[in-house]
Amino acid sequence: MAGKGTPGTALLAKQKVPHTLHSYPHDPRAASYGLEAAEALELAPERVFKTLLADVDGALTVGIVPVTAQLDLKALAAAVGGKKAKMAEVAAAERATGYVAGGISPLGQRKRLPTVLDSSAAELTTLFCSAGRRGLEVELAPNDLIRLTNAVVAEIAAY
Repeated sequence: MAGKGTPGTALLAKQKVPHTLHSYPHDPRAASYGLEAAEALELAPERVFKTLLADVDGALTVGIVPVTAQLDLKALAAAVGGKKAKMAEVAAAERATGYVAGGISPLGQRKRLPTVLDSSAAELTTLFCSAGRRGLEVELAPNDLIRLTNAVVAEIAAY
C-alpha cells in the first residue's frame, strides 16, 4: 500500500512487504508523538514503537523501543558492541535519516545505520512504527522490520 510517499513506504512497496498504513490527525502540541499515535489509533501502547537515534562511540545508531519505554543507552551500546552512548542531536538524527524528529521511520533512512529493536517486539504478530512523517504509522510484522533494517534484537527498553 504505497502512495503516501515516504522513503519508508516506498521501500516496503519495492520489497513487496505486507503492511498497512494508518494515518491520524497529528497535534503538534502533543507531549509524546508515540503515545498520541497509540491513542489516536486506539492501540495498546506496547504495540507502538518509537525510533530514536543515539551516538554510540561516535557512530549514530538506531534504537526502536515501545512508546511506553525509554531507550536504555547502556543496553543499546552493548547490543552493538559499543561502550558509551548518548542521545543524538536532533539535527544529526534528521540529517542522517532524512526524516523530521517525531516522524523518523526506521525504514528508508538516508544512511544505513546500525539498528537495534527491543526484544519485546518478538512477542507481537505485528507492530506499529512511524512510516516517515508525523501522523502516519505503518503496521508490519517484526521479522519484516528486522530484515529490512538488519536489526539486532536485544533488551534496550527501560521502564
